[in-house]
Amino acid sequence: MRRILIRAAYDGTDFHGWQFQPGVRTVEGELNRAIKELTGEETQVIGASRTDAGVHALGNVAVFDTESAIPADRFGIALNTKLPEDVKVVASEEVPEDFHPRRVSVKKTYEYRIYNSDIPNPLKRREFWAVPYKLDLDKMRAAASYLVGTHDFATFCSVHTQAESTVRTIFSIEIIGSKEDDEIKIVVTGNGFLYNMIRIIAGTLVEVGRGSHEPEWVDEILKGTDRTLGGPTAPPQGLILREIVFE
Repeated sequence: MRRILIRAAYDGTDFHGWQFQPGVRTVEGELNRAIKELTGEETQVIGASRTDAGVHALGNVAVFDTESAIPADRFGIALNTKLPEDVKVVASEEVPEDFHPRRVSVKKTYEYRIYNSDIPNPLKRREFWAVPYKLDLDKMRAAASYLVGTHDFATFCSVHTQAESTVRTIFSIEIIGSKEDDEIKIVVTGNGFLYNMIRIIAGTLVEVGRGSHEPEWVDEILKGTDRTLGGPTAPPQGLILREIVFE
């Protein structure tokens, strides 16, 4: 028996999230189906990050076990012949049989995309949140600085979370864009994220950028550890899981 690690990219628009659910289309379900068609083996992939409905990825990670003799670095190419156009394997490799992607230290990088224009662009609707009011990026950067470090992020977590602890560490937050740009990217790297955490961060920073609050407000609500204090949850289509690095 071998354990194969794959990195998957997908357009999450037409998926009901990553995790398998009976009767609906999910990324995990498509991967399980493709592996069975390729190898003849019933399997269930183990994912590193369970992205929500409508959320995209460039490099989500999963592992599965197989008796197949297909070379590990060719598994991705072979699986792509069985996968639909909106999900593909971008890399594959063999890992130790006891490797579990949710039981090792990681760095995860997410990117949230905003299309900042008073006229929405139809070609951007699947990958961007269309925000019509002009945003002050300097204020958003000042607000984001309060979130870097190890904190209790209860304010930035859905009330439906099942996490035992809401303490997480954010290593960096970068807001990419300028006053002349229509496209703004919020890039967040951390050791793990709570349910809807990045989308709530994005919604909160937009509140600061539009002038509803000053940057110091983010520090106040972070310390309040109460979801009702925070900003809105940004829509899913702007969120992309960019990278997972195992330490």
